[in-house]
Amino acid sequence: MSGRPPRILVIAGSDSSGGAGIQADIKTITMLGGYAMTAITAVTAQNTRGVTGVEALSPDFVAAQVDACLGDIGVDAVKIGMLGSADIAEVVADRLEDLGKPIVFDPVMVATSGSVLTDEATIKVFEWLMDLATLTTPNVPELEALGGAEGMASRGVAYLAKGGDADGPMVEDRLVRPGAQDVVWSDARIVTKHTHGTGCTLSSAIATYLGHGLPLEQAIGDARLFVREALKSAPGFGFGNGPLGHQAVR
Repeated sequence: MSGRPPRILVIAGSDSSGGAGIQADIKTITMLGGYAMTAITAVTAQNTRGVTGVEALSPDFVAAQVDACLGDIGVDAVKIGMLGSADIAEVVADRLEDLGKPIVFDPVMVATSGSVLTDEATIKVFEWLMDLATLTTPNVPELEALGGAEGMASRGVAYLAKGGDADGPMVEDRLVRPGAQDVVWSDARIVTKHTHGTGCTLSSAIATYLGHGLPLEQAIGDARLFVREALKSAPGFGFGNGPLGHQAVR
């Protein structure tokens, strides 16, 4: 992974506390040798205790940000996170329709705090984005909202079922692809309350590794290791689910 850094465009919301969203994405991409660009979909008032407010940007302005990045610097991979509305989701899907680059879609619906970040209309538009994506990365409640394994199988899309929200001493993540055998990663759970931004970090890490040219399975495996190290390096900030220690990973 040498030479010019891969150009990673993140389309997601901002986290005022810096632990998740655009802020976690930029930290992750930078630490993994990528060049981070952003199209911000919404700004949130949140911290380690939860989300207290969300203000979505206009779909036209989200599109303008995407166009500005694609039309000048270009892109090697895209990470999609919180979209905020069905209209924004539609604009994003339209802009990425013929991109021809790896796309990692983190279908943010429920934050670690339990706050719902999307509505039913937005979830319907996710169908389009999942079709475009190289990989979709739902956590346990998001996978359930998308119809579970059966619902995802009916769509014929590749997804990583993340097991961090499940119970038990082991964390199991499962890569499911149409026509291919499942690939499973299983590791001992890192016991900590400082897990804010794990999903954002994982999906951005996968996108960055794909931008570097790694195959999908290796990109996922290496991204998981990065997240685990960031969990171990969490600085312990906040009174709730604190942020990861991105900068401490070596």
